[in-house]
Amino acid sequence: MRITKRAVRNISILIFPFLMMVLINEAVRPTIEEEPYSVAGVSAMNTIQKKHDQCTWICHNNTNYCKAHHVKYLEPFFPYTDRLYFGAINMLRATGNYGLANIVLLVVVIPFLMWLLLVKSLNIQDEINKIKNGK
Repeated sequence: MRITKRAVRNISILIFPFLMMVLINEAVRPTIEEEPYSVAGVSAMNTIQKKHDQCTWICHNNTNYCKAHHVKYLEPFFPYTDRLYFGAINMLRATGNYGLANIVLLVVVIPFLMWLLLVKSLNIQDEINKIKNGK
């Protein structure tokens, strides 16, 4: 089986962002001094402490705290963004397993769909270029 340049490109586009995310997170992890937030035996990188100068897990667990202390420029748009944001949160909670639904939708389905559309676009552009070049 011969692997084409197109296949290498497409697989790289899929894997590279996740690889970069893991590498950057693991490079930063040793520099974190606060006690990490732990839930269900899993330890996160960020703390649960309330901080006025940065988002922590308290922002994940209490969006209103984050909005009050960290959101500076979007406040006029809250009537629009809140509806979308809390609608998505409620949709994920309605599945009965918020954590799993969050991972499946936001970590797997949406990135895969974005990758699929990008690859399709690049493949179409390749075909256009071939036609333009007479190949």
